[in-house]
Amino acid sequence: MDFELTAEQRLIVETVRAFAAQELYPHEDEVERLDEVPAELARSIQGKAIASGLYAANMPAELGGGGLDPLSVVLVERELGRASYALQMLVERPSNILQACHGEQRERYLRPAIRGERHDCVAMTEPGAGSDVRSMTTTAVRRDGDYVINGTKHFISHADVADFVILFAATGEEQTPRGPKKLITTLLVDKGTPGLEVRRGPPCVSNRGYHQCELVFTDCRVPVASRLGEEGRGFELMGQWLGATRLTVAATSTGRARRVLEAATEWAARRRSSASRSAGSRGSGSSSRTWPLSWRRQSC
Repeated sequence: MDFELTAEQRLIVETVRAFAAQELYPHEDEVERLDEVPAELARSIQGKAIASGLYAANMPAELGGGGLDPLSVVLVERELGRASYALQMLVERPSNILQACHGEQRERYLRPAIRGERHDCVAMTEPGAGSDVRSMTTTAVRRDGDYVINGTKHFISHADVADFVILFAATGEEQTPRGPKKLITTLLVDKGTPGLEVRRGPPCVSNRGYHQCELVFTDCRVPVASRLGEEGRGFELMGQWLGATRLTVAATSTGRARRVLEAATEWAARRRSSASRSAGSRGSGSSSRTWPLSWRRQSC
């Protein structure tokens, strides 16, 4: 079996790596210092990503996306993973689950997300349930043609900059041989909907500028037309569309690890070279042991 990348895949890797080096790396120190991505910078990076054809690479070409195959998407994720999360997420890959949109939803959510006009976040995790979807307590109850949502989600990535939420909520239960099982439904909730409050969550050790948030729903009403897929089939829908994200998360981690390894190897090589020069200097009577400023920065 041949595991070599094709010429096209190698070109994808080179293109994305060059974009990250030119457009993302130079701004990492600023984002680290501010714990924010300035709005003007975010617009600039998004615009360049769209112009370069890198935006929405994971979406089908017929919808306006990059149309990459699964392996190529993983390669893109690996190269973007080398950069600060707050910056690389600006080269957006909208949530795959949005491909389940139908009718008016496609023009309101899916296509604007692919064009970079609207941005999504996925709300699944809860304080008392983690990512155990069947144990969630957030509910959506049908009432007068709407769903009334109550509950709390936390650790919701970049919800502070998203325009809408892909929400998983319990809409009832069914009896099974093993006992009652919650029925999960997926809803699309616009930011600014009355009853939805977005709060900044606790700071993380890493990923400065890329924030985890808490979403609090208090009698938040959305129309039935905002339902994504069938009622009670959100768990199956999630498995169908979100399963591929486990590979992309792994690819991102691989990219980050590669960059760290390269930086550590470069630092070690410089130190070894300097140690050799210092030994020569001592032999000639020099007692200087001052390390270059670049070393001190890299070792912090």
